[in-house]
This record gives sequence, structure tokens and C-alpha cells, in this order.
Amino acid sequence: MKTNINPSNGSSFFQEQFAAFRQILRTTIISIPVSIVIGSLVAFFLWLLSLAIHFRFDHKWLLFLLPLAGLIIHFIYRTVGKSSEKGNNLIIEQIALEGGEIPPLMGPVILVTTVITHLFGGSAGREGTAVQIGGSIAALFGRWFKLKGSDLKIVLIAGIAAGFGAVFGTPVTGAIFAMEVLAIGKIQYNALIPGLIAALVGDLTVSAWHITHVQYHIDAIPAAPYFLSDYLPIDFLLLAKVFISSTAFGLASLLFSEMAHKIKALGLKLFKHQWMLPILGGLIIIGLTLLLGKPDYLSLGVDAEYPGAVTIPSAFHTGGAQAWSWFWKTLYTTITLATGFKGGEVTPLFYIGATLGNTLATVLNAPVSLFAALGFIAVFAGATKTPLACTFMGVELFGGEHVLLFTVACFTAYFFSGNSGIYTAHRTAIPKKVDPNFVADSPLSETMNPSGYFYQKLNKYSAPFKKQFSRIRKPTNS
Repeated sequence: MKTNINPSNGSSFFQEQFAAFRQILRTTIISIPVSIVIGSLVAFFLWLLSLAIHFRFDHKWLLFLLPLAGLIIHFIYRTVGKSSEKGNNLIIEQIALEGGEIPPLMGPVILVTTVITHLFGGSAGREGTAVQIGGSIAALFGRWFKLKGSDLKIVLIAGIAAGFGAVFGTPVTGAIFAMEVLAIGKIQYNALIPGLIAALVGDLTVSAWHITHVQYHIDAIPAAPYFLSDYLPIDFLLLAKVFISSTAFGLASLLFSEMAHKIKALGLKLFKHQWMLPILGGLIIIGLTLLLGKPDYLSLGVDAEYPGAVTIPSAFHTGGAQAWSWFWKTLYTTITLATGFKGGEVTPLFYIGATLGNTLATVLNAPVSLFAALGFIAVFAGATKTPLACTFMGVELFGGEHVLLFTVACFTAYFFSGNSGIYTAHRTAIPKKVDPNFVADSPLSETMNPSGYFYQKLNKYSAPFKKQFSRIRKPTNS
């Protein structure tokens, strides 16, 4: 049988491929200088942040000025920051809208306010700063090159990838995170090549400035016989322990997200003047530190302020965390960020996950360093809704030997993390549960407030019970 070949089809195919190649080439060429600038600023930020944290170690009285620092941060955003206060959510919104309305001052403002937060002991992270630096620099270059539509969107995604990859030294994770974080259940593959190159260039730039990252290590697990070990390559008992722990990791990320949103909403409701909120937050952090009698839950939680302090690296060793270390870090960080201090959530999420993994390993008689690593990436996956990126982070940070367990941990935590997340501008492209009434691309914020999808469904199914309850309570006429 003969097949009719239309010559125009071949021509159309090559035109399509050439157009795609031209877009990738154009956005990649622009992304390289963008990434070099972002990597240099992230290197400067990491150097400055380390100075601030160790300066506070030597001057412990700085913690008592935390309320004043919060007040200064508040007025910085009220005067020059303005819309920048939306942080990562603003960048996610602008990428979804294919717009570039990201203030040029976003990067410098978040850099300064994050350093202030850590200098005075606020419990926050650093990824928010790197992502906002990346987004603001990418938007600035986009305006200079007059980029619009999909070109601008790809460059903004590349900016996020460069910032994230540079701040943690994980370029592959940075590229995938930048594509996965925009919409739950959907990945922007058209930005894969520019994003990967941008993340790699950003990471290399940080290394060129001689800024190093903390190295984590999973101890070798001694070979031991297990059920059907002669026939199966997988220890199903260990896998079951990973699944149980990952459920807890997902619930921990849900707790973190809900606490952050609820504390912020409560503060805005209680105080007519918003400048009072960071003052109260600072006072609570001071009070908690005095109550607990140790500063372990302040700042990043990476460097030890004194021998024996609970840190992320210490959680990889037996006895390196206390049973409730994860909860205290959750409380410290949610109060810090919800009351107006700046930085990010990811490094505290690493701390929460690693210390919770340490505790669960003790309870389940499992390898401590392995479960600390699983918690490290899984709590992050649940809170950011980026299980694929976090799986790659596990490989980049800890090696590929346990990639199956990394995958199980991240995707299980994602499943059990509920509808709440740290980025309310997240759009849900594909829900976890199939529902014909679901509206695609609805922001995560709509599923987290009474007017949103989640609460509408809750009200629908609870309506009959409410009606019956109202009848029981209704007084009868005698």
C-alpha cells in the first residue's frame, strides 16, 4: 500500500524544530549571564550570612534586639519593598501570568532583611532569598532584552533554577524545582535546558567565589539477612519502616504549613497596626529560648553555636537530636516567618525532617543517618509539593545508592501533606485525588480558605450533619 507524502509536512516539521531550537538557544544565551550575576549575588549572600550568624554566636545579647530588628524589617518593606513582601509567591504568580512585574529592588531588599533576621537570631532559611534574587535579576534582564510571553517565562524559571541550584549546590535539583514548583502535578518541560544550564552556571559561579556547602553523609548499612534475602534485592521490612516514617514526614510538613498560615492570619486579626506583629514575634522567640535554656532552634540550624548543639549535621548521628527537636524548630520558624521576618523555609524544613528522622530511626530501630536523610528531603517535598525535585536532591546530596527509598519517602510525604503548602501561589494543575468538579490551575490559596475548593467540598459533605445538628439544638415551643 502506497503512502501519500505531503512535501509541506516535511517543511512544516523542520520549521517547527527550527523555531523550538531558536527559542531554546535565545533563552539559554540570555540565561547564562543572568546566572553568573545570580550566582555572584548568592555567593555574596552566603558569605554575608555566615558572618552574621557567627557574629551572633560571639555576641549573644543580639537576640534581645530581635523585636527591634523585626520592626526595622517591617518598615523597610513598607517604604522600599512594597510588593516585594509577597516574596516567592510574587515570582510564581508572575511566571503563571507570563509577566515580569517583579521589582528590581526585590533581590537587594530580601538579601538585607534576611541577614538582619539571622544576625539577631530569627529562625529562618535562605532559599527564599536565593529564589527572589534569581527572579528579580531574571526579570531585570528580561526588561533589558524586551522579552515577552513564553521567552520571559522561561528566563524567569531559569532565574529560579540558578538561585536554588547556587544556594544549595544542587544544580539538577534547582532545574527541576524551578519547573515543578509552578504548578502541582505539572512540569514546565519547555524550560528544562535553559533551567539546567542556568542552575549549573549559578552553582559553578558560587564555587568560583570559593563558597562551599555543607557535606552530608549516609553511613554504610551493614549487610544483614532479611526475609527472603536470598531471592529478593529489597529489604521489605526496611521499606515498610520508610513508608511509616514518610507518612510522619508528610504530616510534619502539613503541620508546618498550617501553623505558618494560621499564625499569620491570627496576628493580622489581633493587631490593628501590623508593625506590632514582628515585635511580638521577636519577644516570643526570646521567651522560648529563655524557657528552653538553649539557642539550638535559632537561625539556620546548620552550624553549632556550642559543642553538643542540635544541628542538621548532628541529626545524622545517634543521639544528635532530641525527641521534640523537630517540633521546637517548627514552632520557632513558623512564628519567625509568620510575624514578618525574612529568609525562607527550606533549611528549617531540612532541620525538621532530619531531626524527626533521627527520632523515628530510634523508635523503629532503623539506620539513623539514612532516616535523617529521608526526613531531610521528604519534609521539604511535602511542604513545597515538589517530590521529584526532592528525590533528585537526595541523589545529589547523599548519592544514588538509596534512590528507591528517596523516591518512596518524597512521594509518600507529598501524598500525606494535604492541600496546604508554603507557597500559596502554587497552582494545582492535577489534584492528588481524581474529582470531576475540580477546576484546573486554581491557586493553592483557594484550597486553604473558606471560599476555596477544599472547603466547598467539606461544606457540601458536612451540610446534612449540620442541618441535623441545628434541628437538635432548635428549641421546641411548649
